[in-house]
Amino acid sequence: MHPRTVFDGWRSISIALYMTLVGYAVLVGVPVISTAWVELLGFTEEQVGRVAGADLGGLSLGAVVAALLVGRMNRRFLVLASVAIVIVSNGLCMVYVDYETVLWLRVGAGIGSGIYTAVAVATLGGSSNPARAYNLMLFAFAFSQALEMQVLPMLSMNGIYLAFIGCYVVGLPFLRWIPAQPVDRALEVDLEVEEEGGKHRVVHRHVPAWVPWLVLAAIFFTYINIGAYWTYIELATIDAGIDNHYVGRLLVWTSFFSLVGCAVATVISNRFGLARPLLLALFSMAAIVGMLAFGINDINILISMFSFNLLWIFVDVYQMSTVANVDHSGAFASLMPGAQGLGQIVGPNLAATQLGAGLGYSSVFIMCSAAAVTGLLIYGAMYLWLRRSIPALAEAT
Repeated sequence: MHPRTVFDGWRSISIALYMTLVGYAVLVGVPVISTAWVELLGFTEEQVGRVAGADLGGLSLGAVVAALLVGRMNRRFLVLASVAIVIVSNGLCMVYVDYETVLWLRVGAGIGSGIYTAVAVATLGGSSNPARAYNLMLFAFAFSQALEMQVLPMLSMNGIYLAFIGCYVVGLPFLRWIPAQPVDRALEVDLEVEEEGGKHRVVHRHVPAWVPWLVLAAIFFTYINIGAYWTYIELATIDAGIDNHYVGRLLVWTSFFSLVGCAVATVISNRFGLARPLLLALFSMAAIVGMLAFGINDINILISMFSFNLLWIFVDVYQMSTVANVDHSGAFASLMPGAQGLGQIVGPNLAATQLGAGLGYSSVFIMCSAAAVTGLLIYGAMYLWLRRSIPALAEAT
């Protein structure tokens, strides 16, 4: 439990929610953007993996930069700098269209969006109820993802870049709504424990630094899976001979299935805590991704994509809330986009290497499943330790 602060104000939460939608826009829109790079710029499937990895790897690097500065520097200045980087990088992508130049420009765009997103995520994590804040974020993602899947295919390549620039510019007038500094120290938590007789009391605990680092490691492996799956899922279905219009409709409508995840994630957390539902979600994700290794058809791609969007919500809410419960200052919370972005660069690049070696999409989905299982094992080990050492934190909601 955490006391209410300026981070609980509607202005702070509103601008942070908007910033997360904009900052994660490339990550969410990767299936459509990847196809645009192939069809409009003539990139190969392997090159698409490298460019997507560069963009989302830049996101990771930007988040690391933000994590080093978010507790020392005015967060509004960080946001201004990040917006400038994004505008310049996306603007130059409209001028230079060769693979090598675009590759490096996407690194720059990723760094800017990483700083921007890290500040937003840290702002949400500073609220007194981070699980609710992140659930609101992912609820909004369901609509923004569907909007991207609907609108981006209608745009030219330059139109896509201009859309990204415009979204960052629109948020600038509301910059003053972002709290400039954190209010709490890192790794210091207040936990409510129940004593004999049903009485409750609040205890103060210091959490070892390796706990949030382990969660960040689990996020990294989870996003190796997500990054590779989300980058190549549309191209894999086309390769399997599935109707492209059918797949496009699935990308739009499965986005709304995320709403189901948002509707029940907090309810489940309130009853069973964060850890046990997360372990089940990671196991299920490994299964629904891995099944595509045995072939893709109209039915299993529908099941996989709907389940993937549902489980993505669960995994993100529970993992991000776990870090925020441990670190209310934002120092570790701001690294979450970094862990996600690092997984996003490794995942597509591993997949690109497999495709370049002629191993096919079956090997890609096996790799995705293995990455999800690795995240499951890391988080499971951490949960078992917390149950013995800090049980109130292990069962935290």
